[in-house]
Order: sequence, then C-alpha cells, then structure tokens
Amino acid sequence: MQPQWQGLGKVQFSKWQGLGNNYIVLHVEELPFELTPERVRLLCDRNLGIGSDGILLIGERSGPARFPLRIFNPDGSEAEMCGNGVRMVARKLKMEGLIEGDTVVLDTGAGEIIPKLGEGYQVTVDMGIARFGGEKLQGFDSDCIEESLNAAGRSFTFTFVDVGNPHAIIQSPWPLELVPLHEIGPVIEEHKYFPRKANVEFVKVLGEHDAKVRVWERGVGETRACGTGATATAVALVRTGQCISPVTVELPGGKLVVEVKPDWRVFMTGPAEEIYHGDLSLEFLAHLE
Repeated sequence: MQPQWQGLGKVQFSKWQGLGNNYIVLHVEELPFELTPERVRLLCDRNLGIGSDGILLIGERSGPARFPLRIFNPDGSEAEMCGNGVRMVARKLKMEGLIEGDTVVLDTGAGEIIPKLGEGYQVTVDMGIARFGGEKLQGFDSDCIEESLNAAGRSFTFTFVDVGNPHAIIQSPWPLELVPLHEIGPVIEEHKYFPRKANVEFVKVLGEHDAKVRVWERGVGETRACGTGATATAVALVRTGQCISPVTVELPGGKLVVEVKPDWRVFMTGPAEEIYHGDLSLEFLAHLE
C-alpha cells in the first residue's frame, strides 16, 4: 500500500546527538502528516523506526532568528524543554543558513530559550531562571530544598528544581553505578509530589566544581545525557552549598558545564553533532497512516 501523501515530496529528517542523547529533527513545513503519539512512538522505535530519545519539531520562522520548537518524548508525550535538543536545533538552523548570527530564539513549552553558537560543536544556552517550587510541585508551601521523599520502600533527600521542566535532584545513598534506577526512577517520576511527573537525577559530588549524575527522564527512561538534568543538578548543588559555580556535570555520555548566576539564571554549555540525515521511505511512510 502506498501512503496517501505519495507525490507530495520527500519527508526529510536529520538525526543529532549531544553526549549520546539523540534526537530526530524535523521541520514542520516538510511534514505532510501530524505528529500523533502513535507516529512519534514508531519514528522513535529503535527496531521499527529511525530510533531516538525523542523528536524535535521546528516550526515556521516567526522572526529573523526566531522559531517555535515542540519536543516529543519517545512515548508520544510532549516535554516543555530539552537542554540537549535546543543545542542541536541551533546548530541545525545555522548549518541550513536559516540564521545569520550566532544566536537564535526558540519558543518552547518552557518559554523563550536562547542558544548561542560557540567554537566547534559547542553551544551555550541561556536556560532562564531556575525555580524551586511552583505549579509543577505539590505538597510544599515554599521552596523545596533537601526535603524527604518516600518511594519504593525507601526514603530519599531531594531538592526540586524547575528549569522549564521539573526535576527531583536526589543525593544518592549508593555509588552511582549501583543505583537501581530502572526500579526507582519510574516510581519517583510519578510520585504524588509531581503533578506533571518529574525527571529524576541521582547525584554524587566530586568536588566544589564537579559532580556526577545518572538521569531517569520523564517519558523516556534512563538516558546517557540530559541537558536540563545537568542544569537542574548544578542549580541544586549550588543552592545547597555543595558546589560553587561553574559546575561541570559528568553524565554517562560526557560532561556539560553549567554556570549559575546569583539570581539563579543558568547557562549551560555542551556539544551538539549531526549523526546523519535522510528521507523516510514510502514503505515506512505507509506504516504512519
């Protein structure tokens, strides 16, 4: 069976990665179909589709260097923000000649995000001002700093950080390699404290400017890297006095450098690289109908 949109042109995509966190990147004007949850899940499937940690959908230009951006998790849900993803989008737009300078404004579910292109593959992102409470946290009347959380029969100490999406930063009671993340991560993700679910970071402090973390991403699972997770981790460690800015956060896929300002505005720097680009085949498109 040929897809109903045969003849409308090729459906082009590119695949990018930042510290091993990989995404399919698409332009909305090149898609002849809507990205439904079912289609997102198939595109992200590593056996039946392209395979990725999610999809970055770039909208039509809304200013000289301004674009809307939607972020889809591989389970079909949408995320407000993706720190690794916005770096990829910034470099892709520059490579395609769609921005002239070294900055771009991306309108995300977390608001206005401004990546700035650096040397080589490096991109620095103004992540906005971090918060320690708000509508994505319930059960606390003020900032949630080093509070108790019970999950999976255990008690943890956590700090809540909202950097456009919600994070529970947990001081790991185990060596990081022994954290039963696939057992505990899903439980904490859906804890009653987090009405919109939460990303979960288990962290070990290595020094006043260094930390190591494992991440359980909301709607994704464990990932090799998470830009917002590294950002939230650095903010939590500075807030609790365990680290001094800038903080280098080591993830399984590599390192990100996070600068935390006194007003809690955060800047995150890391790489973004294109892996490959191509066209979706007619045979695959038939499965998307």
